[in-house]
Amino acid sequence: MPRFKNALAFRIEPSWVPDFNAAQDALEAQRFAPCSPSQESAAGWVAPRGQEHGLLLESVGGQWLLEYMVETKTVPASVIRRKVDEKAAEIEKTTGRAPGKKEKKALKEDVLHELLPMAFTRHARISVWIDPEARRLTLDTANAARADGLVTALVQALPGFAVAPFHTRQEPASAMAGWLATYEPPAGFSIDRECELKATDESKAVVRYAKHPLDIDEVRQHIESGKRPTRLAMTWEDRVSFELTEGFTLRKLAFLEGTMDDAGGSDKAEDNFDADAAIVTGELSQLLPALMEALGGEATLGVSAADSAPSHAAAPAAKAEAEAEAEEPAVTALPDDDPPF
Repeated sequence: MPRFKNALAFRIEPSWVPDFNAAQDALEAQRFAPCSPSQESAAGWVAPRGQEHGLLLESVGGQWLLEYMVETKTVPASVIRRKVDEKAAEIEKTTGRAPGKKEKKALKEDVLHELLPMAFTRHARISVWIDPEARRLTLDTANAARADGLVTALVQALPGFAVAPFHTRQEPASAMAGWLATYEPPAGFSIDRECELKATDESKAVVRYAKHPLDIDEVRQHIESGKRPTRLAMTWEDRVSFELTEGFTLRKLAFLEGTMDDAGGSDKAEDNFDADAAIVTGELSQLLPALMEALGGEATLGVSAADSAPSHAAAPAAKAEAEAEAEEPAVTALPDDDPPF
């Protein structure tokens, strides 16, 4: 099981009744199959233990673990343009007329399908954790598009499955602004040495600090002038470091020295999988509620988080933030001839 590098959490709605065996069978219908030669993308579930024909759903200490695979093919945009120009020149030479916009679009589609069998293939594996008791879904991604596709796959596979984003009573941007202004993080948390501040006016000015102390007047002045924190590096209980975003996504997760040592020194891959899974889910099972409590707890349905947060730092929707900070989305054309990795 890959150790989570991100944590994007959702609340599982009461409509879903957990049934491990039924879920195992249902997921089989969405087992990953690689792209065919003319197919641009493919997605599906793979065995989280890495076994080719292994189980798609694992349970460790009552925690459900899955892994989602996304495969995409990429063709350099410059190659497509060159091929289209060649075909357009040939048409003009034989007919005496230059292809119009619609005809060029059709040529581009033809060229793409012609080159797909020779295209670069890219793979992305996303770890998925379902906590049936706490009714929480956690994804190892900060990419909103991939998260949407993954949630859709779960909804299609598991009867009654539905999720909703967590909304805290205090917006993360507002809370981070307060923590930086006073340099007083919530109990159990410490502020590290990285953050990003963005202006809310037309300038859209951005200030980033990396490996820099944040308890300085300059940071407070930026906040007073209207810039809001969009990312802040923090550590929880000296056990897990992370970067909190304005959309309540945890990025750059790192389980600190001593935390993963509890997994033991077994060389058996299966033992390591179980131990790693138990530690990761155990740590995040405590960190996520603690962080939510630091943000005032989950907002009551029908009461906006902004109602309990200072007006100067209202944050945008989590999805918009995640899209802005997303990993590179799946595409079928590269902007240039650079290799895709």
